[in-house]
Amino acid sequence: MRDRWRAVGVLAAALFAVNVVARVITKLGFDGNDTAADRVSLGMFIVVGLVLAGVVFAWGRVVPAARWGTDVAAAVTVALLLTVLVGPLLVGTNPFGGGAGLFFAQIWLYLAAAAAGVAIGYLVLIALGRDHRSRQLQRYAERNVGKPRRVVRR
Repeated sequence: MRDRWRAVGVLAAALFAVNVVARVITKLGFDGNDTAADRVSLGMFIVVGLVLAGVVFAWGRVVPAARWGTDVAAAVTVALLLTVLVGPLLVGTNPFGGGAGLFFAQIWLYLAAAAAGVAIGYLVLIALGRDHRSRQLQRYAERNVGKPRRVVRR
């Protein structure tokens, strides 16, 4: 159980680190340039989606979907809260300084990027037949193919 929460914490920290790097790049390199800041933010959302797609692809091969789904949901929730509430403080801005519209837009964009990454990772995993359920069914079919059906006489 302890290893499970460690993996969730590492994933949340990695997702938050991606956001911190994007915020620092925006603050140091593109302060005042909204177009460049938007491009860095888009890149951050793409990286978050790719990280989640990779994690889902790796975890989905060995763990049932119900387990990795809750782990990924917990990690995304923690990373989202850190990103929205703590991330702006690290670069010297107020989390609510842009107003409610910007605050909730960050939440929706982060959730959309996370959902897209999870969906892409899981769909690729299923398409390749490498998910946990497909592998279980394959092992079942291989195990039971050699046994003929037993005839019962009455």
